[in-house]
Amino acid sequence: MDPREEGWPSMDLVGEALLEHLSALPGEVTVTGLRPPMPRAVRHLPRVGTRNAAFNADRLLTRFGLYPARLLRERRTHDLFHVVDHTYAQLVHALPAERTGVFCHDLDAFRSVLEPHRDPRPSWFRLMARATLKGLERAALVFHSTQAVRAELLTHAVVPEDRLVWAPYGVSPEYRAEPVPGDASDAVLAPLHGRPYLLHVGSAIRRKRLDVLFGVFAALREKHPDLMLVQQGGALDAEQRAQVKRLGLEDALVQPPRQERATLAGLYRRASAVLVPSEAEGFGLPVIEALACGAPVVASDLPVLREVGADACTYCRVGDVEDWAGAVDALLTGRQPAPARESRHARAARFTWSAHARTVLDAYLRQLDRPGRV
Repeated sequence: MDPREEGWPSMDLVGEALLEHLSALPGEVTVTGLRPPMPRAVRHLPRVGTRNAAFNADRLLTRFGLYPARLLRERRTHDLFHVVDHTYAQLVHALPAERTGVFCHDLDAFRSVLEPHRDPRPSWFRLMARATLKGLERAALVFHSTQAVRAELLTHAVVPEDRLVWAPYGVSPEYRAEPVPGDASDAVLAPLHGRPYLLHVGSAIRRKRLDVLFGVFAALREKHPDLMLVQQGGALDAEQRAQVKRLGLEDALVQPPRQERATLAGLYRRASAVLVPSEAEGFGLPVIEALACGAPVVASDLPVLREVGADACTYCRVGDVEDWAGAVDALLTGRQPAPARESRHARAARFTWSAHARTVLDAYLRQLDRPGRV
């Protein structure tokens, strides 16, 4: 698994859910989770340690040095190895590739190599991405959560079709229509004083299109002045903060710190709508999490999000602020109601972590070409 210091909640969830559900099959598999800490080597240095570059230097040291060295000592102790996150596919170089699988969540990490015209990067970055991509290409199995990611892998000839395994994500049990123990959403939402809100869950990286989110929210506030925006999980950069200030949204934007799943479920349940304006996704976990909680979801009209959300979501053109504002306004006013709550719950119920773990384990058993315990 990724070191927790990486700060990717979705990757933490995928790794922890797989570990939990494989551990529930003791008659078939013994599973060990490996998650080394990220050292504070460069961050301990005076003057430079507080800079973002110091954190990235520690990340690179972990990814390409300390973590592979650790696995060189582990490679003879297990039948199989599973790399939870494709951005750590370089670990395959330190493992027996014929007994190692990698979960490829999307191809963004390799875009600078596969489609350099879409993602121009400096040579050092492309060199790093190429080493990671070579690790993915060597893996005996490559898992993917959607057919859209599968199509991209085949289009770019990353791995042969017979090495691909479709293993959709699941919905954690906290995400449901009823409140669960540990839900502290009352405290998180206290600054709203009962006002309605839109919710976005995700990081602030460019493909999440927070610029569209803020533009849509600004347009909606002209008709719905009491409306608030809760954004969970993003650390805004200078350009995004400037947009928020320019649009006059500072008093209407609430960005709580990272919440546990029980509280996040409460945020989903209470939202007037959950917005997913991304221009690219590998799956879109917030879509099924929100649907499981019964929340209306408005998402970008991407093949991958239609694959996941089907007819349980409302879809808008990617990056089209006017289209988004009109669709969300129609939902808020009832002119265009959201898909039925029953259909939202039914769609989310199709995704389970137990099925995910079963698919992963069966693929490895086939790879070993022997039934029974591993």
